[in-house]
Amino acid sequence: MRYDFLGPFVSVFVFVILLGGSGCARHEIRYMETTGYCGCQECCEWQRGSWAFLKLNFWDRYISKGKNKGGDYSGKTASGAEPQEVYAGLFSVDSMTNPWKIPFRVVLPWLWLSEYGTIAADTHYYPFGTKIKIPGYGWGEVTDRGGAIKGPNRLDLYFASHQDALRWGRRSLQVRIKR
Repeated sequence: MRYDFLGPFVSVFVFVILLGGSGCARHEIRYMETTGYCGCQECCEWQRGSWAFLKLNFWDRYISKGKNKGGDYSGKTASGAEPQEVYAGLFSVDSMTNPWKIPFRVVLPWLWLSEYGTIAADTHYYPFGTKIKIPGYGWGEVTDRGGAIKGPNRLDLYFASHQDALRWGRRSLQVRIKR
């Protein structure tokens, strides 16, 4: 017995299964208040040296505020990752808008791929690993939670320098959240 009449149905069924199960991510658009931060003493509330050692151990860093006051400050995010600034990579729109970066990105292979920036968010709403696209910043990944970050409409964006964080300041932007 031949089942030629099933051909169109099977191909439509396979197409629907592949489309639905292909990992297509949901995107949510919402307005959020973003602020910039860096790993400095002012932004992350740490200090050099301890009064227990008369501040002679200036190479050690300690948390200066909050419930962990006096504890060691490692500089890592709440998820245990090293914070990093967003990097666009060779195959990006940034290469087209800043063509002077292309020769450096071509010669140095570690600059070929883009990297997510570190974002601090309230992990009750955005668990670690949530990807968020911020206009003017790029794609970031939630790997940190800030002490003052409360609610679903606040984000802190990591910058490598304090000047860049101050330049970003506080902005209310429409972001795209990939869940």
